[in-house]
Amino acid sequence: MMGDMSISPVAARRAAGRRRGRTGWVPATALTVTALLGIGACSAGGSSSSPAAPPAAGGAQSGGASQATGPAAGIVPGPGTLHWHSCGGLLAQQGVPECATLSVPVDYAKPGGRHITLALDMIPATAPKSQQQGILLVNPGGPGGSGLPLAAEVAQGLSPGVAAQYDIVGFDPRGVGSSVPALSCDPGFFAGVRPNYIPASPAAEQVLINRAKTYAADCGKRFGWLLPHMTTQDTARDMDAIRAAFGVSKVNYYAFSYGTYLGQVYATLFPDRVRRMVLDSVVDPTGVWYADNVDQDYAFQGRMEAFFAWVAKYDGTYHLGSTAAQVQAAWYRARNRLLAHPVNGTIGADEFDDTFLQGGYLDELWPGFAQALSSYLNDGQAGDLITQYQGYGKQGENEFAVYNAVQCSDVNWPRNWSFWTSDTERVYAKAPFQAWDNAWFNAACAFWPVKGPAKPLKIESDLDQDLGKVSLPQPCSFQLFELEDSPVPGLSFGDRNDWGVLALLLKYQARPEKEGDNHVWIVQRPLDTGDKAAVTFKLTFDDPGPDVLHWPKE
Repeated sequence: MMGDMSISPVAARRAAGRRRGRTGWVPATALTVTALLGIGACSAGGSSSSPAAPPAAGGAQSGGASQATGPAAGIVPGPGTLHWHSCGGLLAQQGVPECATLSVPVDYAKPGGRHITLALDMIPATAPKSQQQGILLVNPGGPGGSGLPLAAEVAQGLSPGVAAQYDIVGFDPRGVGSSVPALSCDPGFFAGVRPNYIPASPAAEQVLINRAKTYAADCGKRFGWLLPHMTTQDTARDMDAIRAAFGVSKVNYYAFSYGTYLGQVYATLFPDRVRRMVLDSVVDPTGVWYADNVDQDYAFQGRMEAFFAWVAKYDGTYHLGSTAAQVQAAWYRARNRLLAHPVNGTIGADEFDDTFLQGGYLDELWPGFAQALSSYLNDGQAGDLITQYQGYGKQGENEFAVYNAVQCSDVNWPRNWSFWTSDTERVYAKAPFQAWDNAWFNAACAFWPVKGPAKPLKIESDLDQDLGKVSLPQPCSFQLFELEDSPVPGLSFGDRNDWGVLALLLKYQARPEKEGDNHVWIVQRPLDTGDKAAVTFKLTFDDPGPDVLHWPKE
């Protein structure tokens, strides 16, 4: 989401050429968290004005399994319209057994017009039909993140008993990765060392402005026919096309950062088609997208300062300073050195920033980043820095193209560049780490060939029922907290227990099982813009009451 592409923690750990993310995901190290889930506060979804779901077209399970009966009827897919085949390449190596494609219209107002193709994969449910919970669509964030690898990550992360109940479905959204076409506006955009994000003069700023203008124009030349149809609402309609292709009346959904906004939009457009939804690191839909980007500048500044403080605690290991201020000075010393003398002609100041940005929501990266910084400054060795850049800082132009295509079209952006300059200078005074980087990552939106609406889609909440509007299910919100007894000193949050939290949510949503009930859970993390995530649904749980579940159980 926002100023840079957001990604799920698992996507960041894969780091297969991905750019930095905005998810606030957690580290892979198994650490301890406590999750507060106000089960009693969740209620069934309210009335809806959405049209009825299309008739079941049959499910997508392999082998022609029969349709479920009883509580699972209408939820569990049977034989149907998607034609599954064995996956190849990396997906096959990850153990993903089934892949498919789905043709969807470019413009849903013209269903008989030009079509594009979405790439899907699936880890099928293995539990008895009577115990299955239907399809679980997953999205890693972005916009621009590939969802195909996420299905395997979710399946492997969940407890086997919970994973067995779901057909876990990943998909590359329109324009992304294996979907056709895959957007690419300038394949060489990230080649070589890029101009310094922080302009030293008006002339340097103009170079970056021209770069953004050219990129926007190139996107219009190459994909002018598709750009007006690359909004989040278009992707939400693609999700509903996936649901219809499976022949089910409702979907389950699990997503991060930008993926949470996609979920909010889907649930607003199709509230009757949401069964269970877990939104991790929630986007504030009222700030889409300019204000949300500015908010995250401040959030990332706080996370970078936390990194500096953590490194200072281990000065005996890294020798970068015993105070956060000393470590920060060392970091900027390295940045200035790279600005003057890029490593291998590929890693300059911008690439350095891109790499360390990942530490904003992946604390598990801190030791590797600190070691790379130490080796570079204290030993004159760049090998560790190159490794970290190749793993976490390298950019993907396809993702960047989709990021712009979606966010620049979801809502109109300021078109006067002097406004951007003054705003960025104001933010830079208090949050220098990401301010200019973020501005240039979004700068093409100031010149984008498609102008979005003046205001973003209004995400309706349960409290709008009295007004007779479309309503989302009432959400339950829980917060992850750091505990002092983390196995790795100074690091917080853990992948093992995060998967446990997800398993807990998916399990307890079925208690009691009432066909037609639907639920939304919101997960907040330190990188999130905090209170705004809760304000999204006008719901807070400062006092979650007696019906609280602790995870892991004491």
